[in-house]
Amino acid sequence: MPLRVDYRASLSLVGSVLKYLSVPLAIPLVVGLAYGESVAPFLVTMLVTVAVGWGLERLRPDPDIGAREGFLMVAATWLAVSVVGAVPYLVEAHGLPPVVPAAAPASTLANPANALFESMSGFTTTGATVLGRISLDAHGHGIMLWRQLTQWLGGMGIVVLAVAILPELSVGGAQLMDAEAPGPGIEKLTPRIAETARALWGAYLGFTVLEAILLYALHLGGMADAMTAYNAVSHALTTMPTGGFSPAARSIEAFSAAVQWLVIPFMIAAGTNFALFWHALTGDPKRLPGDTEFRFYVGVVAVLTGLVAALLFVGEGLVEFVGTGASFDSAYLAGVRATLIGEVEPALRHATFQVVSIVTTTGYASIDFNTWSGPAQYLLLFAMFVGGSAGSTGGGIKIVRWYVILKSLRRELFTTAHPDAVRPVRLGGRTVDERAIRGIYGFTLLYLVIFFVATILVFLDASRTGLSLSVLEAMSAVAATLGNVGPGFGLVGPMGSYLDFSAASKLFMIALMWLGRLEILPVLVLLTPEYWQQ
Repeated sequence: MPLRVDYRASLSLVGSVLKYLSVPLAIPLVVGLAYGESVAPFLVTMLVTVAVGWGLERLRPDPDIGAREGFLMVAATWLAVSVVGAVPYLVEAHGLPPVVPAAAPASTLANPANALFESMSGFTTTGATVLGRISLDAHGHGIMLWRQLTQWLGGMGIVVLAVAILPELSVGGAQLMDAEAPGPGIEKLTPRIAETARALWGAYLGFTVLEAILLYALHLGGMADAMTAYNAVSHALTTMPTGGFSPAARSIEAFSAAVQWLVIPFMIAAGTNFALFWHALTGDPKRLPGDTEFRFYVGVVAVLTGLVAALLFVGEGLVEFVGTGASFDSAYLAGVRATLIGEVEPALRHATFQVVSIVTTTGYASIDFNTWSGPAQYLLLFAMFVGGSAGSTGGGIKIVRWYVILKSLRRELFTTAHPDAVRPVRLGGRTVDERAIRGIYGFTLLYLVIFFVATILVFLDASRTGLSLSVLEAMSAVAATLGNVGPGFGLVGPMGSYLDFSAASKLFMIALMWLGRLEILPVLVLLTPEYWQQ
């Protein structure tokens, strides 16, 4: 039976994206030169991307794509850029001359599985790492900036960026953006889809620049000595994509309270539908506070923050002693308890920061929340499944889906008592199509099934390899990778890493990150015979 998918056209467009990926590689190259570091990782990768991209483009010089080709192109693009993105890590780790002396002997990224894990985690804005917080300083500024830049490029979407700047993707751009966009769909802001892509990326870039300036201003004002220009840019590049990679070994905990308070509103903005900012900037500022999804999003964050802050303030949210295998010592725990119990500002700051960070799937840490007790940690685990808004850079299930589910459940209760009533589900005054509601239920059920099955597989593999892993740790590792959150609890906590997992588990989690970023269906549909032949 002949194939119904023009895979050559899809791969040709993947080649176009890869070819232009060599352009952002120039940024860490310049930074590496400025710091006197190796530029070999970036020169080699530039050659690879141009060569592979040019070769794939030759498969179909004038590609014409439909919905099927769009699914294949989007899924293949994210896999391809993650593979290419691992090349700088491998080149640096294996010490192609000129070498960064401190990096080559101890780099964990010499292992291809580790390098691909770090790259996929970057582009999918997951923020899970295999470096280990203490080994971050072993890598040069250029490599670390590439690590942050992968998150920024992946935040608003590789394909959305390509649609915005590449003329060859303007035809069929709507299908591509719909396949890649986070949430149940993307709002067309302008008559031309390329202009919509540029509008979204414009707002994204604007917030990034503003955050970098404000962070560095804190440094200049004496309120954040460690927030150098390099750190300000690095954290702006990883806040707005809700990525969470930080060049600091202890994430945002390494910086002042002023920095932590400043980062919070930018994480909230990153988890908001960027279309609302476009409307606000083009003459409709009331659209943001009046949006139903945005109000529900802020309400969920406020409730979770209040609960966690109360637990921390009274001490019920903190562990009593240091357990075996803890990521912190007794002195650190004593300091945490002294800082939070009975102290309003620190308890509110850390509760707000961590709830916002987890709900938006940013994954930054202002404190080692492994020091938190069961109730507080389970609230954070719940927050991992909430997710940001549709049209944001956040991961997870998405707040709009939960809102529609709750509204539809309420509708079912009403119609149970009033069988003859006709009561549609409304979102922001608009009736939600029944097919869309079924799709939301189907996606959420599929997401939860994958989560539970993946948790079992990760736990069993840990037992097979002798890795001591609790059920909560396994659950959080899967939730953090599938939801593109980053840190979990215990071994994979905010100050830990995924390094100790087997190669099989890492490759499995790489697939989970890929699935989670593309919201499962654009990847799973490729595995069905009907996609290829009917």
